[in-house]
Amino acid sequence: MKESGIGEVKKEKIEYGFGPHLMLDCYGCPKEKLADMDLIFDTLDKFPAKIGMTKIMPPYVFKYHGAVPEDWGISGVVLIAESHITMHTFPDKNHAFIDIFSCKEFDTSYAMQYMINLFEATHHEVQISSRGQEFPRKRKEIGEILISPRKSVYTEGPRVYRH
Repeated sequence: MKESGIGEVKKEKIEYGFGPHLMLDCYGCPKEKLADMDLIFDTLDKFPAKIGMTKIMPPYVFKYHGAVPEDWGISGVVLIAESHITMHTFPDKNHAFIDIFSCKEFDTSYAMQYMINLFEATHHEVQISSRGQEFPRKRKEIGEILISPRKSVYTEGPRVYRH
């Protein structure tokens, strides 16, 4: 707490929240793009830098064949210092699902448009959540939270857009 004048005590603002989580569902994508392991690998390898993130490992990409033959696809993940980016494609169903989760703010509109253009989606759905609403952003706030009664933090629900 800071004193802001005679007899007046002003509380410092505490910022909470871990970071944004972009969940993008792309529909109507060409099968050739969704089945291209090199495209998925190269995107996961280069995209973190495009949104100001730090890649901490090479991407891990593999082809998946499930019990239902048309559910095969390509899945990939890259761990970033800020969290992770994942992709799951279903070429026979013309769908791609992309998640970008970060403890650092990033341009979600740019990321969304980049992926929609990359996969040539004819339509899409997007959800953007703010994760970790009670996560303290600064180290000194951890002590404040532990010694004070916890309060609920209400924010808007996830933003869902259908196009």
